[in-house]
Amino acid sequence: MAILNQRWSERMLSVLRVVASLMVLQYGLAKLFGFPHVAMFDKLQLISLIGLSGGIELVGGALLLVGLFTRIVAFIMSGEMAFAYFMAHAPRGFFPILNDGVLAVLFCFLFLYFAVAGGGAWSLDQTRRKTVHAAGRRAA
Repeated sequence: MAILNQRWSERMLSVLRVVASLMVLQYGLAKLFGFPHVAMFDKLQLISLIGLSGGIELVGGALLLVGLFTRIVAFIMSGEMAFAYFMAHAPRGFFPILNDGVLAVLFCFLFLYFAVAGGGAWSLDQTRRKTVHAAGRRAA
């Protein structure tokens, strides 16, 4: 039973990573390419904090989607979400439910978890790790 739990926990970590990356990827696409259309991003300037966050969300979301450089990308994105919360939401009140900051807090801690846990069983990081490990055994 322990083997089953370990195997499926790693797989579900990958599923969670993929779903979270698709959610944040939407923000990057909406900010930088207008797809899907979000009216508040219509007059977005690329050289701005929101433009920079769109770039982080687009590139970071794509890298997280495939599980490449998961830990460092997730750490950067966690910091971005913390920054977004304290810049845009916290000044409007203490409680995230009242200042519309719930998603920023959840993404922040979810990405922090990925920074510690990695990308899971179905990630390019895992594939690269297996390849390097197998090459090391052949060389020895």
